[in-house]
Amino acid sequence: MPELPEVEVTRRQIAPLLIGRRICSLRTTRPSAFFLTPPGRLRRGLVGRTPEALSRRGKYLLTQLDDGACLVLHLGMTGQLFSSAATSARLLSGGRASLTRGAQTHFRPDAHTHLQFGFEDGGPEVYFRDVRKFGKVLLLPKGGSHPRLDRLGPDALEVTGPALFAATRRRTAPIKAVLLDQSVIAGVGNIYADEALFLAGVRPARPAGRVTRRECAGLVEAIGLVMRRSIELGGASINDYIAPDGTDGRFQLERRVYARDGESCACGGRIRRVRVAQRSSHYCSACQR
Repeated sequence: MPELPEVEVTRRQIAPLLIGRRICSLRTTRPSAFFLTPPGRLRRGLVGRTPEALSRRGKYLLTQLDDGACLVLHLGMTGQLFSSAATSARLLSGGRASLTRGAQTHFRPDAHTHLQFGFEDGGPEVYFRDVRKFGKVLLLPKGGSHPRLDRLGPDALEVTGPALFAATRRRTAPIKAVLLDQSVIAGVGNIYADEALFLAGVRPARPAGRVTRRECAGLVEAIGLVMRRSIELGGASINDYIAPDGTDGRFQLERRVYARDGESCACGGRIRRVRVAQRSSHYCSACQR
């Protein structure tokens, strides 16, 4: 699932394809769980509008429109935003599969292409494709909000050590479960939780209430370090994620513990995998306490 770094990379690459371009058409698939705002209402609210800014909050992309409305996009597990001019075989094949010689070199919208933005300037369209439909689209009126956004905690790149320490007091849940709780910190997912806990020297299953003030400060610093480094490397393409320009992220080449069960840590210890908060969690039994 795309986490904060992958969503930020997507934001940076998609912004030039949206900002300042007047929307002249919007084609959608049929109503489904993907549409928090029904397709018909989306078309009425978006056609004729011009995106003015594209920001991010946690794993959500927020497009500010010229009438004050806000288009909210969530990539879910397999969502992809990209241009109709994309020619990357890796992108067009939808991730893991590869195109054979002579296969399509320009994307043709299919049943999984839930949003197709056309623009008045006649330039490339922008597509939102999601095979599994765990992604979401929502149009908020000026000044409007939604429970999905209201319950988000501070962004993972802005959270402070004191805030995390306060959120962990009297909690018996594992510290990793707290890090994955989007109401505590917005944007952290499985990969970066494991990597940050490793850098901070904290085991994922340790009760959150037993993490010290100093360790909370170290965790916040570690979260920022791993996420900023991942953004520099274009995110992590361990499974399906592909950037809008068709490139794979490279952060997976630097992961210290995630999905490395049974391998040796740099310290010589063994990396182990346990189940925490219903997720596979990886840690070094020597480095983390």
